[in-house]
Amino acid sequence: MKIIIAGAGEVGFHLAKLLSYESQDITLIDSDKESLSYAESHLDIRVLKGDATSISILNDAQVSQSDLVIGVTSSETTNITLCLLAKQLGSKKTIARISNTEFLDYKELIKFSEMGIDELISPEELAATEIKLLLSQSAFNDTYEFEEGRLIMVGVSLPSGAPFVGKTVQEAAQIFPELHFMPIALQRRGTQFTLIPRGNTQFREEDQVYFITDRKGVDELYKLTGKKKEEIRNVMILGGSKVGTKAARDLCEQRFNVKIIEKDKNKAFEVADMLPNALVINGDCRNVELLEEESLESMDAFIAVTGNSETNIMSCLVAKSKHIKKTIALVENMDYFQISHSIGVDTLINKKLLAANNIFRYVRKGEVVALTRLNNLNAEILEFVVKSSSEVNGELIRELDFPREASIGGVIRQGKGLIALGDFRIQEGDRVVVCCLPSAIPRIEKLFL
Repeated sequence: MKIIIAGAGEVGFHLAKLLSYESQDITLIDSDKESLSYAESHLDIRVLKGDATSISILNDAQVSQSDLVIGVTSSETTNITLCLLAKQLGSKKTIARISNTEFLDYKELIKFSEMGIDELISPEELAATEIKLLLSQSAFNDTYEFEEGRLIMVGVSLPSGAPFVGKTVQEAAQIFPELHFMPIALQRRGTQFTLIPRGNTQFREEDQVYFITDRKGVDELYKLTGKKKEEIRNVMILGGSKVGTKAARDLCEQRFNVKIIEKDKNKAFEVADMLPNALVINGDCRNVELLEEESLESMDAFIAVTGNSETNIMSCLVAKSKHIKKTIALVENMDYFQISHSIGVDTLINKKLLAANNIFRYVRKGEVVALTRLNNLNAEILEFVVKSSSEVNGELIRELDFPREASIGGVIRQGKGLIALGDFRIQEGDRVVVCCLPSAIPRIEKLFL
C-alpha cells in the first residue's frame, strides 16, 4: 500500500515505524526538519519537509496514487483540511486525527465521509474509552470489546492459587462443560515470546493470558483465574487533561463517584464548570499528604493521566501501597510496556498505541472491521467479515488450512457472540475474531479475501 502520513510527532512516528516494518510504501510529511531527520535516519521511509496542506507538497508525495492518507499533526484543522484536499486529489481513503470529540458525537449528523474524511480518530477519546472498559472488568489488566460487547477480549496475569495453573488448555476447558471462553495468546513470565495456545499448552503461574469470551464467560473466567470481581464506585483521577476530563464525564454518566486532582488553578476551575457531578480539587498530585487528605484509601480505582509518565506511574504505586483495587497510568514512553507486568501498576495505557491500533485495520487486506494489538505482546487480534469469495466460507474450522501461529477466538453471527470450536462451520456474513502472530498475517488475510 502507498500511505502518506502527515505529522512526524509521537503518533505519526509510531505509525510510520509500525507500517515500515511491514514493507509498506510510506511518505512522512512535516514542517519540522529535526523530527523528519530523526524519522529518516531510523526508518525505511520517504520524508518530505513542508506544509501538509500544500497542494504542491501533496503532489510531490504522489497523493493521487495513494491508498491511504493519515493526518495526525497536532493541528486538528490541518488534519481535516489535508483529508479534504487528499480526497479531491485522488486518494482512496483518508483518516484525520481530531481533538474536539464533539465531531464524534455528531458523526451521524455531519456526513464527514461525503466531505472527504473516511474516519475520525481521537487518541484522547480512545484512551477514555479504554479506561471505562478497564473499570467495568476490574480484575483484568487489558480488555477490548467487539461489536459492543458481543465478544470481549480480556487479559489477566494468573496468580499462584488460580485453578488454571498447572493445567493444560484442554483440562481447564473441562472444568466448565459449556465452554464460554477461548485462550488466544499467552506470554510466560520473564520472556518476550508470544505463544498461541493449543490444547496441550500448560498454564503456569504469572502467565499473562488473553481470552476471547462472551458476557457469560467473563464470570467463568473470574472463577478459573482466581480473580475477584471487585465493585468499583469511587474513582480518583489525577490530571484534568483531555483524557482525564473525558474519562470523568463518561464515568459520571455511569454513576461513579469521581474526584479529580488538577495542579493548575485555572484548569481546575474550567474542569469543575464542565463536570458539575465530579469533585475537582486544585492541588499538586505529587503531594502524598494531599492524596491522603482527599481520602485516597477509600478509593476503589486510581487513574493517573497527567502529562508526565513518571508522575503517573509513581502516583499509581503510591495508590497501590494503599491497597487500591485498580490502578491505571497513562504513559507516553512505549518502552515502559516492556516492564508493565512487573512494574506494580495494574494497567498502562498509551494513546499512540490505541490510535495506531485503530488506524491499522485500514492497512490489513480483507474486510477488517476491528483490530487491536496486545500490550507488550507481538500479536494482533483482527475481526474479519466473511465474504462469499472468502476461502473460509462454508468450511468447518478444523478443516481449515490455518497456520499454527494463529487461532480463531470466536464468531459473531446475527448479532450474537459465539465461541467457535473445531466443528463450527463458518458462513458468509460471519464476523470472525482471529488472533495471530505477525508471521501468519499474510496467510490469514488470504483466507478472508
